[in-house]
Amino acid sequence: MVMPTLELKPHWRRMLTGDRPTGPLHLGHYVGSLKFRLDLQDKVECFILVADLHVLTTRIQGLEEVGHNIREVVLDYLAVGLDPQKCTIYLQSLVPEVLELTWLFMALVGVPRAQRIPTLKEQVRDLKLDSASMALLAYPILQAADILMVKADVVPVGEDQESHLELTREIARRFNRLYRPVFPEPDYPIGPRLVGLDGQAKASKSLGNVIFLSDDPETVRRKVMSMYTDPQRIRADIPGRVEGNPVFIYHNYFNDDRDEVADLQDRYRQGRVGDVEVKEKLARAINRFLDPIRERRAYFAARPHLVEEILKDGSRRARQEAQNTLQEAREAMGLAYFRGAPVGAEG
Repeated sequence: MVMPTLELKPHWRRMLTGDRPTGPLHLGHYVGSLKFRLDLQDKVECFILVADLHVLTTRIQGLEEVGHNIREVVLDYLAVGLDPQKCTIYLQSLVPEVLELTWLFMALVGVPRAQRIPTLKEQVRDLKLDSASMALLAYPILQAADILMVKADVVPVGEDQESHLELTREIARRFNRLYRPVFPEPDYPIGPRLVGLDGQAKASKSLGNVIFLSDDPETVRRKVMSMYTDPQRIRADIPGRVEGNPVFIYHNYFNDDRDEVADLQDRYRQGRVGDVEVKEKLARAINRFLDPIRERRAYFAARPHLVEEILKDGSRRARQEAQNTLQEAREAMGLAYFRGAPVGAEG
């Protein structure tokens, strides 16, 4: 199976990464970020964030489903093999100190700089907004606070987050220069982007072109059989294009039978195999990949209080880190008026 791998760098000690709870995770998440987390969880200290406050950057209604989505995301984490004994899995809103750190960082970022984040314009366009809300404008700064709160020095991201991580590094640099060195400038290895089932450049929940990690076998088969292939190939005896073909991209990632993949590629190029056979074998391969994930998910889902316990324990751990970092930042800025007092304590 050709999957991305992440080689450990000597200075990496702590990772932070996470997801907004806007729905279940899919194969694109696995290729782009979850695999990197699995690579690192035995090698560095890992913090994995369920970023519920970030939902407010693009949605202010229909928030009732966020609680359900939080549970689904954590179940997906556990299903793919992330271990709460190795990773601190926590809920953003249970660590309120991150909002104060965001406020301190906002003083370091000019409005024109925040407006230059490319994804800001894309989201305003895609969501058909009249303008960006203050929450959306401040989203990359809150993200910087999430990262620097735990002093992460590695943050695996998708390519659409590259500009956000550059701002995080700028904030760390400026803070360290103005006050004293407190924050690392994190590395951000970029995961590959999985093409959508419909041939779109990105697999996305909003586009409906994904296979979810929780999809049952028949749903996977139905989705695979509807996949986009080579539009120039109208008959099975016409030589087809393998390069850039979504079906073969998925074969390369998820089919563990490399001989089968090589045979299908060879026959496809020669016009000696039809799309139906190629897709049928892909559906079987993806279901083989998902079977152990489904099994683990069912095991954890049958324990109704497990997700809540994991989030409570992880959030306590993350909050302690946040309090320590916030106190250090306030002292560096000259804002710790009552030295040694708990963060937030009144005089």
